[in-house]
Amino acid sequence: MQGEMRPVPSLAGISSLMGPDMEAARKHMVDGQLRPNRVTDARLLAAMGELPRERFLPAGLAARAYADENVPLPGGRVMIQPMMIARLLQLLALREGDRLLVVGAGTGYATAVAARCGARVAALEQDAALLAIARQALAGLVPAEQLRLVEGPLPAGFPGSAPYDAILIEGAVPELPPEIIGQLAEGGRLATVLVGAKRGQFSRAVLGRRAGGVFSVADAFDCPAPVLPAFRHAPGFVF
Repeated sequence: MQGEMRPVPSLAGISSLMGPDMEAARKHMVDGQLRPNRVTDARLLAAMGELPRERFLPAGLAARAYADENVPLPGGRVMIQPMMIARLLQLLALREGDRLLVVGAGTGYATAVAARCGARVAALEQDAALLAIARQALAGLVPAEQLRLVEGPLPAGFPGSAPYDAILIEGAVPELPPEIIGQLAEGGRLATVLVGAKRGQFSRAVLGRRAGGVFSVADAFDCPAPVLPAFRHAPGFVF
């Protein structure tokens, strides 16, 4: 589903920030944020130690690429802090060749990490400006055969490439949308963040699984992340 493209924030200024300082910041992110916080998947550590996270931010925000915090993006969105996105991806236990749907792909960083871990990714985003940044940032980093960028409404998922072995909803949701759950293959996994009255307004990362035709959800860890705007009023499956 295609829409009219909006102006893209320039990434040109990022080139001046790349170099030893960014490389040192990237190494510190891996050694100081990921390893001490239960990120043990060697593929994730390698991918996040190699990928230029600053490339996935508008130039004015590139200096915050490796901060241990959510980085605000236009449209009420954020780039989730490195440790939390690593742990969410780790929940999915991605295997080589897994078909992964990333819902709310934003500027594409988690998409790039998952692809480096061997997944074939359909990255769904409804904000045309963020999707345009992702398209530019991912160029040359992810082989074309591993990636499909899709513009469309997030709550609908992307049935065009379903069923998926894994789904990442990259942000918090108040409920799990049945349309997206229905796109999981048998044995498939879904990771996201749930927030709501049932959890005292705290947000928790969760892992859902489809086994024997039944979908079940288990809490995983505290994960501060804002609700994706597209899901604020979306009805869905309540666990």
